[in-house]
Amino acid sequence: MESKNHTGITQFLLLGLLDDLELDPLLFGVFLSMYLVSVVGNLLIMLATCIDTQLHTPMYFFLFNLSFVDICFISTTVPKMLVNIQMQRKDISYTECLTQAYFFIIFLGMENFILTVMAYDRFVAICHPLNYRVIMNPWLCVLLVLISWVIMFWIALVHILLLTKLTFSIGTEISHFFCELDQLLQVTNSDTLINNIFVYVVTALLGFFPVTGILFSYSRIISSLMRMTSVASKHKALSTCSSHLCVVSLYCGTGLGVYLSSSVTDSTRSNTVASVMYTVVTPMLNPVIYSLRNKDVKGALRRLLRKAASWP
Repeated sequence: MESKNHTGITQFLLLGLLDDLELDPLLFGVFLSMYLVSVVGNLLIMLATCIDTQLHTPMYFFLFNLSFVDICFISTTVPKMLVNIQMQRKDISYTECLTQAYFFIIFLGMENFILTVMAYDRFVAICHPLNYRVIMNPWLCVLLVLISWVIMFWIALVHILLLTKLTFSIGTEISHFFCELDQLLQVTNSDTLINNIFVYVVTALLGFFPVTGILFSYSRIISSLMRMTSVASKHKALSTCSSHLCVVSLYCGTGLGVYLSSSVTDSTRSNTVASVMYTVVTPMLNPVIYSLRNKDVKGALRRLLRKAASWP
């Protein structure tokens, strides 16, 4: 098969989730519904945290950013898949593919960072309540988010620059519904040693530091809760952490599920279906979890909907 690099007119073929064309209408309806639920739900969270003054705190500032990242995360992959299903096509251009991979890496990493920062925020709120406003001042909150964006922009850029050095065959098939970095490295005709080394190093760092930060924060929170004598204080502290714990558990659980599925079976299609959990299901469920388990968010959403209903 003829091989061309990135300077040629190159297209990839996204094989998607299913081979049965008769199931495409069902697949389109399911993913369109999930996408709309995710976007609308996260937009409502963002509007509530912006409009309601009671939610102008560091905790909800980070929730705003998490909702924004979730919208961007799911919008990186699902719309292209929906277009391909609707038009009964599987192609994606070289530029579109690298662009999709670039933003996917950014938002995947940002999800990790935001969840870690939110754990640190809960640690400060529960373990150092008297100094909470001093420590978690607006400048620090903005700085933490800004640093996370800068780190992920540069990491994703290095990944893409390394990808541009690789060559691919015309009509290369990708066994996924989006351009995942690992899949691109599997289908290239070039040596991927440097790419793989960078992937392993970044994965180790972006896995180690967020997980360590979250575990450290909650170990200190649990230690602080055990020293509390008031049941009411314990309940209040736990209630502020419950939504975040559910989101972290969902995110880590789906990620672990993808890892285990790839380790247990060599079926690429099984891995693709498993990856739907953290790329589509998690961004959809995050706003549901926060709206159901957080009374402040529920109250803000009710007030927002009442205002919308009474709008002339």
